[in-house]
Amino acid sequence: MDPATLNHREHAILLAVAQGRGELLAGCEPDLTVDGGWCDHTAVTHLVRGGWICAARPALVGHRVPARLTDAARATLALPHPLSA
Repeated sequence: MDPATLNHREHAILLAVAQGRGELLAGCEPDLTVDGGWCDHTAVTHLVRGGWICAARPALVGHRVPARLTDAARATLALPHPLSA
C-alpha cells in the first residue's frame, strides 16, 4: 500500500470514510456512497481491492453497511483508530 499511488479523488474518499461518512453496498462489486451520493466506481474498486477500505460488518447483498478504513490503511496513513462505543 503506497499512498503516493493514490489520486486526489481516492484521497478524498479515504478521508470521508475515515470521518464515518461512507457506506458500502454489499455485493460482488464494491459501490460506495458518501453523504448519500455515489462515488466514482473505479476509485472505489481500486480502494477496496487494494485493501484500503472494507465493510465495518457483514451485510446481506443489496444492503448498505458502514465503510471503514482497514487497519493497514490506518497504519499507512498514520491515522488513529476510531473510538468504539
